Amino acid sequence: MKKLLFLSLILAACVRLSAQQEHHYTQFMYNKLMYNPAYSGTRGVPSVTGIYRNQWIGFDGAPASALMSFNSPFLTPRVGVGVVFSGLKIGLQRDFYGSLAYSYELLKTETVSIRAGIQGSIRSVSFAFNEANPINIGDPSLDNQRVNSVRGNVGAGVYGTFMGKYYVGFSIPRIYKNTLGFSNDQANLVAKESPHFYAVTGGIVPLSEDINLMPAVLVKYVEHAPIDADVNVNIDIRQIVTAGLSYRVGGNGAGESVSLLAMWQATPQIGVGAAYDFSLSSIKDYNAGSMEILLQADLKKPKNGGGRKKKDVFHPRFFM
Repeated sequence: MKKLLFLSLILAACVRLSAQQEHHYTQFMYNKLMYNPAYSGTRGVPSVTGIYRNQWIGFDGAPASALMSFNSPFLTPRVGVGVVFSGLKIGLQRDFYGSLAYSYELLKTETVSIRAGIQGSIRSVSFAFNEANPINIGDPSLDNQRVNSVRGNVGAGVYGTFMGKYYVGFSIPRIYKNTLGFSNDQANLVAKESPHFYAVTGGIVPLSEDINLMPAVLVKYVEHAPIDADVNVNIDIRQIVTAGLSYRVGGNGAGESVSLLAMWQATPQIGVGAAYDFSLSSIKDYNAGSMEILLQADLKKPKNGGGRKKKDVFHPRFFM
């Protein structure tokens, strides 16, 4: 019964979201390379980020996703490279994604840095119909097999930092409208990979010598779907502990979710984060929320040693 309810809710969501297909993570402020290739190299040191997300806990067939990314300056501080690998499991669908990004710093002054980036990506989408138990075996869309579709794509973005306190970025990770369906019958509708547009902005506002306010907003848009957004406010204490709230627009009620976030900078190079989403839409009665865990590690100390000194408060690596 839960699986039937899940499928019904997914269909209802598809009607509302139309072509909303991308993975999403609550801790987007630590995961910008997934959305924007121009972010690669911005931290100034080789950096690895890993995220695991378990959505709608207790719900059969609910989404579960994982991501691993790496980005670093390459040969010169003005050039950055990045790699992302991610996987998503939702019901019978398996979605695997890999991308290679390149960025170049177009403008560099004491207060402004602007980068442009491009990326190439490969996406594999499969459906494990062999794991289902369809009632109508004669339905050709439910053949007892696993079907797979592999597609390539390209994306682009720009990313800027200002006065060492603020950042803004715009990107389209996948530009081509690839076909993701598996039917050879032209009379049947097949899924399309629609371009998703992202805008992110945020910054750091000092409240005292040891406490900083860190707001961030991620806006998402795809054709034929409402504009979606994540709004976050974090408080940073001595560049060691960060905690805050996020609100995700959407759903069919007061919003999609509200989230608690926390980040512990265990050392100047290693941070551990977690987030818990409380569902606000009608699906809240059928799950125990969603959770994420995150690990971020810089593989090399910055030239200033990465210390938590007052002079480093506005260094971009502490809020990017």
